[in-house]
Amino acid sequence: MASKKNTDGNHNSKSKAFRKKDPSITELIDGILNGDIATLARAITLIESTKSEHFQKSNDIINQCLPHSGKSIRIGITGVPGVGKSTFIETFGSFLTAMGKKVAVLAVDPTSTISKGSILGDKTRMQELVKDKHAYIRPSPTGHSLGGVARKTRETIILCEAAGFETILVETVGVGQSETAVHGMVDFFLLLKLAGAGDELQGIKRGIMEMADAIVINKADGNNIEQANLAQVEFSKAVHLFTPKDNGWTPKVLSCSATQKTGISEIWEVIKTYIDDKPGLDGIIAKRRTQNKYWLLQTIEDRLKQQFYENKNIKNNLDKMIKLVVDGEISPFNAAEKLLRLAKEP
Repeated sequence: MASKKNTDGNHNSKSKAFRKKDPSITELIDGILNGDIATLARAITLIESTKSEHFQKSNDIINQCLPHSGKSIRIGITGVPGVGKSTFIETFGSFLTAMGKKVAVLAVDPTSTISKGSILGDKTRMQELVKDKHAYIRPSPTGHSLGGVARKTRETIILCEAAGFETILVETVGVGQSETAVHGMVDFFLLLKLAGAGDELQGIKRGIMEMADAIVINKADGNNIEQANLAQVEFSKAVHLFTPKDNGWTPKVLSCSATQKTGISEIWEVIKTYIDDKPGLDGIIAKRRTQNKYWLLQTIEDRLKQQFYENKNIKNNLDKMIKLVVDGEISPFNAAEKLLRLAKEP
């Protein structure tokens, strides 16, 4: 028994040593292309890092994954808290994996503005999908990103596609922030709504309704079926009031019950119709070209911001300038001008 215990102990030590080992770029790329989830997770953690020493390594990974990406269907899913996004995604994801598809879920959790922490509880809310060998769930904190989308979500999509995932589901926070960010990185944008929540008429307005390619009334079950049907009629009338999309697509309005698993196949059929339809396909190609342009511009902004705060002159003077602004001795505009000039100095 003692001998076996020592053997097991040595094996555990070797496993821990391997996990702690810093893999090379080649090892990470090979693991991703072979669909190894552990390697994919490590690579995503690397590209999410804000450490300057990880920047070049993450860039190399993204560049080498790009030729193997772009073949998935990217679906954005949004809705107010309580609409049942996690339950819907688990049901929808399980429906897709049952057909043999590989599904990656990028579930974005809100970051506290006070503690800077994030619960990252999506895996606990998707207990069945997380055990599915054809699914990968990656919860990420929003950080300070607009629209509730993690700072590196675009890069994560590239890595997941390179790992062989055919459908990418991006869940947004949905707490009233602009959802433009997620709309700018997906092919199909799905808006979840609730019937009887008092927002049917409020929801009939421009903005997020115009961005949606489909509106789904969730929780259409039990005593709520009649209200769901009425909401579906109201939203169907509303979408026809809006200017048609560039590709001619009219948003579809459906209902479902994520808990009862009803209406899910109909939603998938709508998405397939959109993807397979030539105007829809042409629209996706055009949309991705535009998305790449915004990806470039956002990357430039991120890098400039990072370089600004890493500048030694800024590090030496930022706190002092903040104190002057807080004490009312200098305006925020003048302080910003001074700091920007300092950033240009050698």
